[in-house]
Amino acid sequence: MPESEPRPMKTSCTARVVPATTAVIPISPAARWRAFWVCVSVAAITILDMTKVNVALPSIGEVLDAGSTELQLIVSGFVLTFGLVLVPMGRLGDQRSRRTLFVVGLSLYTVTSVVCALAPTAAVLLVGRLLQGVAAGIQMPQVLGMAQELFQGKERARAFGLFGATIGIATAFGPTIGGLLIALGGPTDGWRLIFWMNVPLCLAAIGLALWLLPDTRTRSQRPVQLDPIGVLLFGASIVSLMWPFLFTTGAPTDNPARWWLLVAFALFVSAFIAWERRYARRGRNPLIPLGLFRISSYRNGTLLQTAYFTAAPAMFLTTTLFLQIGLGLEPVYAGMVSIGFALASAVTSWVGGNLVSTHGRVVVVWGLAGVLVSVIGLVLAALYTDPAWTPYIAAAVMTLGGAGGGLVIAPNQALTLGDIPVKQGGLAGSVGQLGQRVGAAVGTAVALSLFYATIYRESGTHDSLVVYQDAYAFGMLSVGIFLSLAFIVAIVDLTARRARGRDVSGEEPRVP
Repeated sequence: MPESEPRPMKTSCTARVVPATTAVIPISPAARWRAFWVCVSVAAITILDMTKVNVALPSIGEVLDAGSTELQLIVSGFVLTFGLVLVPMGRLGDQRSRRTLFVVGLSLYTVTSVVCALAPTAAVLLVGRLLQGVAAGIQMPQVLGMAQELFQGKERARAFGLFGATIGIATAFGPTIGGLLIALGGPTDGWRLIFWMNVPLCLAAIGLALWLLPDTRTRSQRPVQLDPIGVLLFGASIVSLMWPFLFTTGAPTDNPARWWLLVAFALFVSAFIAWERRYARRGRNPLIPLGLFRISSYRNGTLLQTAYFTAAPAMFLTTTLFLQIGLGLEPVYAGMVSIGFALASAVTSWVGGNLVSTHGRVVVVWGLAGVLVSVIGLVLAALYTDPAWTPYIAAAVMTLGGAGGGLVIAPNQALTLGDIPVKQGGLAGSVGQLGQRVGAAVGTAVALSLFYATIYRESGTHDSLVVYQDAYAFGMLSVGIFLSLAFIVAIVDLTARRARGRDVSGEEPRVP
């Protein structure tokens, strides 16, 4: 099928954005699905690596003599560099070859995984993780950009459902796999197997990408437009926002002066918005077309997924730490508690991807309600059940959370990108991914700081188990707050859609 021309989209600050008609890449259905599964495998490798490292933090801290700040940076530093390059690479993928960027990102990810596996010190491991984040930021925007071009209509909703199922499995199985690798490799070097595991997976993905991914661009003589000043202002905004949270550990030694960087963040964001508007008025292509956020489905969906991903990773990490440190569970068993979440989310992501085309935003609302109930259940299980039974009850509650989570990620992704022009799919998807990554870093920092601050405050005054129960409750309080924000956004979006009389599939009325 020949690719139709997208309708133009204005990007000035005063113009309305006109959603373009989407199109598919002119290849056979079988070839499209093969390419899609390559994209999904790349995303799964990245997400799996993020979550399986969490369970290794106690081992890394003991073996490499890393303090709480270094351990925090090993997790959040990855997210920082990931977020810094997401949007520029999404923009570059929209203008040039996504397949080339896939291969470049995967190759760098392979090399940096070897660096992390061989790291003799915490400093070397941190550098490796920062570079891993860069590699992930190169490859990840191409995943959603490619999926946006490969499919349209109900087939796209189905694809996003399968994508969400795979990501849900990778997210929740990560701690289990990490714990198993630590058990196999032993307490000293088991955590290194977590990084060695990436090498064969990345090499296989590189081969499949070269073989199966289609070219989505013809050779162009036009120069790449990356808006360099916009890139610098954008980078400064991200660093100044995330830096205070990256150095928030909950320890009494945390420097309160770090919060002044949030003032710098406000200034950088203001300068970035002003520059992008000026750049667009001059007829150039800004780094982030601000007009995208005039599309209500994209704006609300992006806000929702940012709030959700501010909560979800913190929920997994805080639960894993409580089970390991508070209840003394072995890493592999602590990780297994989230298996139910993985399996349930895999099923409901596929179901949700099909339901969203007929029921719309209400699917996401019910999913968020399920996750909120599970957070309450996890806290109650930690506080009021026999410690011997707590992991089993937590696993059952996690299954409920997974059922809800699967109805959030994939349907929301379909609704968020449903009105975005195909040729901006990589950029639009990378902005959403940025919200997820920044949210994950901020949410993890907030939850961990509350968790450790409670331990520092109550140690010596209460029984050890009570201290960790209180720490877990305070950490999960932040998770509940961010999930509530996502729920509110979902309700607002649902109400607005019904008021406009939109069809349930989420299609925005076309502007002539």
